[in-house]
Amino acid sequence: MSVTQQQVLDALKQVKTPRGVALVDANVLSAITAGDGKVFFSINVEATEARAWETTRAQAEAAVRAIPGVTLAMIALTAERKAGAAPAAPPPRAAQSTAAGHRPHQHPPGSPMSRQAEIPGISAVIAVASGKGGVGKSTTALNLALGLRDLGLKVGLLDADIYGPSVPRLTGLRDKPALSADRKMVPLERFGLSIMSIGFLIEEDRAMVWRGPMVMQALTQMLREVAWGTLDVLVVDMPPGTGDAQLTLAQNVPLKGAVIVSTPQDLSLIDARRGLAMFRQVNVPVLGIIENMSYFQCPHCGTRSDIFGHGGARHEAEKLGVPFLGEIPLHIEIRTTSDEGKPVVASAPDGPHAAIYRAIASAVRDGLKDAVAAA
Repeated sequence: MSVTQQQVLDALKQVKTPRGVALVDANVLSAITAGDGKVFFSINVEATEARAWETTRAQAEAAVRAIPGVTLAMIALTAERKAGAAPAAPPPRAAQSTAAGHRPHQHPPGSPMSRQAEIPGISAVIAVASGKGGVGKSTTALNLALGLRDLGLKVGLLDADIYGPSVPRLTGLRDKPALSADRKMVPLERFGLSIMSIGFLIEEDRAMVWRGPMVMQALTQMLREVAWGTLDVLVVDMPPGTGDAQLTLAQNVPLKGAVIVSTPQDLSLIDARRGLAMFRQVNVPVLGIIENMSYFQCPHCGTRSDIFGHGGARHEAEKLGVPFLGEIPLHIEIRTTSDEGKPVVASAPDGPHAAIYRAIASAVRDGLKDAVAAA
């Protein structure tokens, strides 16, 4: 059932703002995107008023979700500070969350990191990240997840790249997630993995022209409002860089570790170093570095060529004091199976490339042994 902008506006007329007027009359709404059961918009207020508006945001989201035919509502609160204005004060100690999994003793009161809470049923959440795009991170994340599956673990994969989701293409999935009885999205299943991506909710060629708060809201919903069930490991394929999505994930859940993907050349390693530094800054253990496209192996004669140099990621790992997890070659089989939605660990499980990914997965599992053993 299609949902129109007018239906959304009609529902929002019942929502009052902290100023006592209807939300639709408060001149704070962004453009509303509505269609195919999905609704996206933001509420734009000053940072000094943000806390008072959170209740309004929640009421607006509830009102939109009550519209017949709405399957997904993402409503973000955009709080901007005027030039010269002081930052908003941190929340009082008494207002901090006491949810299960909260770890206030590890972060100062009022710190964004103090709001972390475990996702029920998931033993360990790990991030697969890179400092820059184009290093094969998503292909690595998917095959790593499959390698962990082959080790006997129950594994989920979350595609957190809001602007450029790759997992639908890599897995060949085109279906839309169903809703559970409690209106949570049900992840799609493929290759024995539970999989969720923003790409399942939007058209493949649609540009996601979203500001940071919308990205953060979408990522939070895909973490918290998905019926993940019981998992040993949730692998999160992060967007490249060190921005909103990375900080949202680190602030939302206590990550058990991060895997950094790089290529051997200096430019990629510089960015990988920044990514590693960011995770250390927010107290996330770095499980190790993977050197992807480590060398080119000719599929005809087997000759090896170090197109991008070789060994740079291993050297960087040694210099930074983190594990080096392994080398993945630049090979046409990995590329073609990825393009076809048949990842190499699933389509050629007895081949040499699947063995490389499983060896990396084994090293990652060893780094998570305390978290997974507690499951």
